[in-house]
Amino acid sequence: MANYDYDLFVIGAGSGGVRAARTAAATGAKVAVAEDRYLGGTCVNVGCVPKKLYSYAAHFHDAFEDSHGFGWTIPQAPSFDWATLRDNKIEEIKRLNGIYSRLLEGAGVTLINGRAKVIDSNAVEINGERITAEKILVAVGGWPWTPEFEGSELTVNSNQVFDLDSFPSRFLVLGGGYIAVEFASIFKGLGADTHLIYRGELFLRGFDQEVREFTRDEMAKKGVNLHFETNIERIRKVEGGLEVTLTNGEQLEVDAVLSATGRRPHLEGLGLDAIGVELDTDGTLKVNERYESSVPSILALGDVTGGPELTPVALAEAMHLVQHHFPKDPGDKPPAPLDYQNIATAVFCHPNIGTVGLSEEEARERLGAVRIYSADFRPMKHTLSGSDERCLMKLVVDDASDRVVGAHMVGDEAGETIQGIAIAVRARLTKTDFDATVGIHPTAAEEFVTMRSLTRR
Repeated sequence: MANYDYDLFVIGAGSGGVRAARTAAATGAKVAVAEDRYLGGTCVNVGCVPKKLYSYAAHFHDAFEDSHGFGWTIPQAPSFDWATLRDNKIEEIKRLNGIYSRLLEGAGVTLINGRAKVIDSNAVEINGERITAEKILVAVGGWPWTPEFEGSELTVNSNQVFDLDSFPSRFLVLGGGYIAVEFASIFKGLGADTHLIYRGELFLRGFDQEVREFTRDEMAKKGVNLHFETNIERIRKVEGGLEVTLTNGEQLEVDAVLSATGRRPHLEGLGLDAIGVELDTDGTLKVNERYESSVPSILALGDVTGGPELTPVALAEAMHLVQHHFPKDPGDKPPAPLDYQNIATAVFCHPNIGTVGLSEEEARERLGAVRIYSADFRPMKHTLSGSDERCLMKLVVDDASDRVVGAHMVGDEAGETIQGIAIAVRARLTKTDFDATVGIHPTAAEEFVTMRSLTRR
């Protein structure tokens, strides 16, 4: 057998890369990880974690207002200090970076600081040194992409928005995906006059249509200015801010523009093209169910492979990859392919979205006859708070089998609720099973087991 410096060399110390490195090392493999930026990747540093912290911060705005109906009096108007939130976030991320470093060290993984470049099917170059490995894993994640238009260089991206020098009292978001709607909600909650610009007729393409429409209405009620079927034509600096001209002729003056127009695989400079690694038409790496690229010794997982761009997916892929390539026992059977169906997800806009399984539209297309059960109601909390915020819950049922094939929620802590419902959907439980379940009262979640009346077929 060839003599390599490492059994596995991982490029990228994000969630997937670190999980693969640690798990492989636990089997006795000799493993190294290269990282040129920050431990923990997008999720820990400029994604899920700081976003959720900022979402928590933004929710206090509503909490202060809601408290009056419950007898609380706040002597003076609350004020928000951006620097405190930003700097406390920085310290928390540093703490998490340290945890990732200790996890790798404790697993016996060698951590190398630098950007690795693949120079052949079993070798990388980093910091001027050539290192060989039996397997090379590309786990570099994605990078924000901004379309080109006049003044596009004046925008900030989703990596930069957490660390603005000062709070933008007038804020504009360009985009219509997760990141766009989340940051529109966050900055509105923190006190900014907020606009969201999206070229399509409605944001969150691919989500259930009723969920999209309900979220649009709730965000508008909270004061987010929504502009659909238009785009940014140009941005220019003016005294006191940025002048944004839209393709419909409207002009807005703001303090900051966030370009939340998607992320693309961060493959630049890795050298994969030179050794013949094939890319898909969207620029992602083509891999098989063993996470092998067209060059079998080059593996890939996570956002670079074109699957669901979710941290838990990358973690699951890492576990499967190691079972394939570094089994604890050589006689172990390879794992079944990872099931990408019924992966739950949440969008931390205000109110939150939680969803698992098929949308109503997907179910009708795939299954034909379906039953829809939905409830749109004012949560108990707001009977005293005075807020007009409403909650949506929805079940999509295959009429032939009675199986619940989709569950959707828009409301407080939707992600927390849908995580539990996702187990039932994955377990292929039926509407009869849901109906036979005794609810927890009083909760909003009990609505999922008390929706008896058919909404539509």
